[in-house]
Amino acid sequence: MAGCKLGEKCNLGQNVFVASGVQLGNNVKVQNNVSLYDGVICEDDVFIGPSAVFTNIRNPRSAIQRRGQYEKTYIEKGATIGANATIRCGIRLGHHCLIAAGAVVTKDVKAYALMQGVPARQAGWVSEYGHRLAFDAQGEAICPESNQKYLLRDARCERRDGE
Repeated sequence: MAGCKLGEKCNLGQNVFVASGVQLGNNVKVQNNVSLYDGVICEDDVFIGPSAVFTNIRNPRSAIQRRGQYEKTYIEKGATIGANATIRCGIRLGHHCLIAAGAVVTKDVKAYALMQGVPARQAGWVSEYGHRLAFDAQGEAICPESNQKYLLRDARCERRDGE
């Protein structure tokens, strides 16, 4: 873990590898059997489920040396990555998105998006508390746990109070 940056109150499970060049914000939780390679950047409050997989080279070949060509992967504040999900390098996971267990993410993910499947496709929207949001005809939804309000406009979800 030499050369990486770990924020306060990070929690790393058993058999977790963190390469130099990795940046973890505050309160990041990495569950068992995860390898975080150079170029993975997590903002605060990210959750990475057990056995999630991150790649760092888009086109690896055993006979061709590509060290130093690692692509950055950005995981924004509050994102959740489920168990056994695979995240391709060079993409951005939007804040508070939820990647379902076993999903294979190959493209950027919008904030609050619920992604599932192989390859991952958007299946809905989730609140900051992780609840699936049900939007009314005006494009408004309320989280059942926090009562936070969300607005769906231009194929994007945002907190109604501007967060």
